[in-house]
Amino acid sequence: MTPPPPRTSSLRFAGLLPLLFLPVLGSCGPDASSAAEEGTGGGEAGAAPSTDGGDAADTVLVRFETVGDIEAFFDEVGYGPDHWAAGVREIPRMYVTQVGERWQQRANDSLSVQAKKRIFFRAMGPLALHSNELIRAERERLLALPASDALDPADREWLAELAGDYGVDVPGGPDAAGWDAVREELALRVDEVPVSLVLAQAANESGWGTSRFAGEGNALFGQWSFGGSGMLPEAQRESLGDYRVAAFESPLLSVIAYMRNLNTHRSYARLRELRAAARASGDTPRGWDLAAGLDRYSERGQEYVDEIRSMIEYNGLEDTDVTYLASGPVYLVLPVELEG
Repeated sequence: MTPPPPRTSSLRFAGLLPLLFLPVLGSCGPDASSAAEEGTGGGEAGAAPSTDGGDAADTVLVRFETVGDIEAFFDEVGYGPDHWAAGVREIPRMYVTQVGERWQQRANDSLSVQAKKRIFFRAMGPLALHSNELIRAERERLLALPASDALDPADREWLAELAGDYGVDVPGGPDAAGWDAVREELALRVDEVPVSLVLAQAANESGWGTSRFAGEGNALFGQWSFGGSGMLPEAQRESLGDYRVAAFESPLLSVIAYMRNLNTHRSYARLRELRAAARASGDTPRGWDLAAGLDRYSERGQEYVDEIRSMIEYNGLEDTDVTYLASGPVYLVLPVELEG
């Protein structure tokens, strides 16, 4: 069977370039290799991925040499298994800047399955929450706009840009009914994706971050690209054209692209409708429920939906849907290069 098209990634990220972390990493210098440095090197660049928590002075650069270092850090910042078991749902702003080949090697060669899962989920959680945080800021402004016939030029310009980002056509003039329709559709699209769904799909699509595409290009969700950009599959099928697997500068941008895909592509209209129905009922959208709208994410259809739901249940991911980010500081996890 021919895989469905909605994995395509050719999105425009207006205003998100600072989230690539490159200004921070590019100015770390040789002194950034210690386990943690606060307020030094690139921290002052202001590129830490935070909207309301942590500024340059609150940025901590972190490297982990061993799995023990990772576990000790989780305990130190209140993110360990004991904290979770005690009901702590506040998540530190810990952002992994690269997946890298070292994780692939370490996870496959020396980690137990339980340890691999624990580290992967804890690395992905803050990225999912921050991506949702960016969406939430857009949604709150969208819902706070005055009536369409009272929009000022600045509001209308912002709304038109948002509509462009989310693939919604806008009217050619100030027609209130036309703008009402735009806002109604945007209210369906500009919304958060449950964390449990993000974690389960990332684990499924990237093999817990150990796939070749995750290591080479931070590709966590199997999104495709066309036109010669991206990573070439070893067994590319000629009948599908010159498709590649989209590569990203950071894991965060992979998460952002994935959420934009679910929020815009026609194949996931049902997912968006299920989410809107949950909100209309006063409920928190849950990953297990919204997974019903993923039957076109894979050529496997309902079997894929069932697998994602099984992963959510088996790994106890349901409670991640009510997690939230701490106010700060921001921890940027830097890659450790492979020796030799």
